[in-house]
Amino acid sequence: MASVTQVVTLPLPVLPEGWAADKDFKAVGKLSGAVQRSIEPVGPHFLAHARRARHKRTFSEDDRIQAQESAKNVEDIDDGEESEPEDPMMLQSQAKDWKTQDHYKVLGLSKYRYKATEEQIKKAHRKKVLKHHPDKKAALGRAEDDQFFKCIQKATDILLDPTRRRQFDSVDEEADVEPPNKKQLQKGDFYKLWSKVFKSEARFSKTHPVPTFGDANSTKEHVDDFYNFWYNFDSWRSFEYLDEDVPDDGESRDHKRHVERKNQNSRKKKKAEDNARLRKLLDDASAGDERIKRFRQEANAAKNKKKFEKEAAEKKAAEEAKAKKEAEEKAKADAEAAAKADREAGKKAKEAAKNAVKKNKRVLKGSVKDANYFASGDASAAQIDAVLGDVELVQGKIDADEIAALAGKLNGLTVAGEIKGVWSAEVKRLVDAGKLKDGEAKTLV
Repeated sequence: MASVTQVVTLPLPVLPEGWAADKDFKAVGKLSGAVQRSIEPVGPHFLAHARRARHKRTFSEDDRIQAQESAKNVEDIDDGEESEPEDPMMLQSQAKDWKTQDHYKVLGLSKYRYKATEEQIKKAHRKKVLKHHPDKKAALGRAEDDQFFKCIQKATDILLDPTRRRQFDSVDEEADVEPPNKKQLQKGDFYKLWSKVFKSEARFSKTHPVPTFGDANSTKEHVDDFYNFWYNFDSWRSFEYLDEDVPDDGESRDHKRHVERKNQNSRKKKKAEDNARLRKLLDDASAGDERIKRFRQEANAAKNKKKFEKEAAEKKAAEEAKAKKEAEEKAKADAEAAAKADREAGKKAKEAAKNAVKKNKRVLKGSVKDANYFASGDASAAQIDAVLGDVELVQGKIDADEIAALAGKLNGLTVAGEIKGVWSAEVKRLVDAGKLKDGEAKTLV
């Protein structure tokens, strides 16, 4: 566009009455020389003026045509996403019923809801305004009220305010995912169905990241972390969006306090109901969770295995202790039996030795009898007593072995001289050994 040069003449202001240069004028500097400058008309207002002048339009005509072109431009530069169809009943919404309206649906963001970004909300608002602005409808010759346009403005105001949007999201039931029923669980994937439910509930968590529900292959630690987190869920969800409007300051103060207390009690009740609802979701999910059943079976199996191993070890120890005790008792019995046998054998040996001694002594006494008590004729009683007395004297000086040896020498002898010779040698041996005194047992020498 060619530049336009225009000279603007600015007259000097009239001096106030009574003004005098000598007393009122104070010079603070020197004036610079006059400079002639070129002013170039630019900006949207000048362009709008030029457009109206060029096409010879009035202000209203130009605004209507510009709105149509802007709407067409927005439609032309749409990002390719299909616009959400508008429910005819929704278009009949009244601005006064803003608390019950679905703000995301009003702006065509039903598929995004709490996930919608600020930019998406602003863009949706622009599209809705260009489509439903009263001026646009008037330009199209449609005489309609602006109730739905006010609903659009209200929805935008709420969704662009973080606090008010969180309040609305807190009660947005359209974003909830209903828990699966028995029929759905029989046909569908248990873990995918419940994952959608808890993914929806996770939007209310104060703590992030939120553990996922997982799948059939999740570890015991993952499953335990999930249920521990959700059974101790810390929710930011509030219900003040549903509060009854508190009267303004012009109303009764008591009534105002009454409404505030009523709202607080209502919030607490809804919060308790929501906690109970979430607890039931967890109970239902855990009741059908095969992973928990498997972990319990594995734990019971491990516990039973440990119990069986302990019982087996105790049984083995008891058997070993019993076997050891039986072995000890058997060894003791065997030892006692052996000792008894030894005692009996010793007793028998002793009896045998005693009997042998008796027998040998009979042999000794028999030998002197066979030798006729060393008498040349019939032996007198005195002679017999003397010889037998010496025999007993010799027997008392020697032990059983010596008696046996002596009996062996005398056994079978019948000649008195030979018998006496054996006795004489034995007496001499005992005298030499100092067991007998010289002159003792003289009848045997």
